[in-house]
Amino acid sequence: MQNIPLLVIVGETASGKSALALELAQRLDGELICADSWTVRRELNIGSAKPSAEEQALVRHHLLDVVGPDEDFTAAVFKGLANDAIKDIAKRGKLPIMVGGTGLYVDGVLYDYGFLQEGDRSKRVKYDAMSVEEVLAEVQAEGIELGDVDTRNKRRLIRLLETNGARPTRSELRENTLIIGLRPDRDELNTRIERRVDAMLAAGLESEVRGLVERYGWEAEGLKGVGYGQWRDAKSPEEARQKIIKATADLAKRQRTWFKRNNSIHWFDTPVKIDKIAALITTFFSAIR
Repeated sequence: MQNIPLLVIVGETASGKSALALELAQRLDGELICADSWTVRRELNIGSAKPSAEEQALVRHHLLDVVGPDEDFTAAVFKGLANDAIKDIAKRGKLPIMVGGTGLYVDGVLYDYGFLQEGDRSKRVKYDAMSVEEVLAEVQAEGIELGDVDTRNKRRLIRLLETNGARPTRSELRENTLIIGLRPDRDELNTRIERRVDAMLAAGLESEVRGLVERYGWEAEGLKGVGYGQWRDAKSPEEARQKIIKATADLAKRQRTWFKRNNSIHWFDTPVKIDKIAALITTFFSAIR
């Protein structure tokens, strides 16, 4: 498993990584594995910026539409499915290309995380009903070390409580793996985010959200994501728009912080020079044959 060549493309939301991955997959006879905690869910199409039917027809995509909006899905489950996809793609003589911005999903595969067992569900219900500040206070009262955990991320704080502060084990980077990272200009990224949100609204995002809420309710996990949860308390589409833009920019900042710690990533400024990236990939994988 560790010997199978793997190309990985990471970066912030709206950085252009999906478009780059699609182009490289066509050039290199590859197939894509989507490492995204929202596109993995069925029915979340517009707000998750899921690849279009036309894009999926050009290149085979794996791990889209795996679970419903209200079903549980973890990074540990993603790791198992992604490794199965890597083996399947390689067995058919194609290059596996993993692309996405969900750092835990990506790193779980790249560094063979030994994920911990699920916590007590009854306690999770209790913590879910609390504010971020209240959950953080619980963590501190238990004397649990925060380490590098984002104190604004309630889900990760709850996980600390469930595991009593234990962390997943982590191995060295898997062999024969090349990681490409996109580093967009800040002003350009903000412009891209705003344009993407406007395109989602024009494509019918509000209708998608309302339909999901009617079928699954606001407490469904899929409706807590960026593009969806911001509608819950918005008094108008414009207020929702502004909230989504801000939430997307905040997400990009967290992704940037996560990936910046990884010294194995080969960074490229955007707009990308795809020939330069393709040359690096060709050189890297030629050397390991």
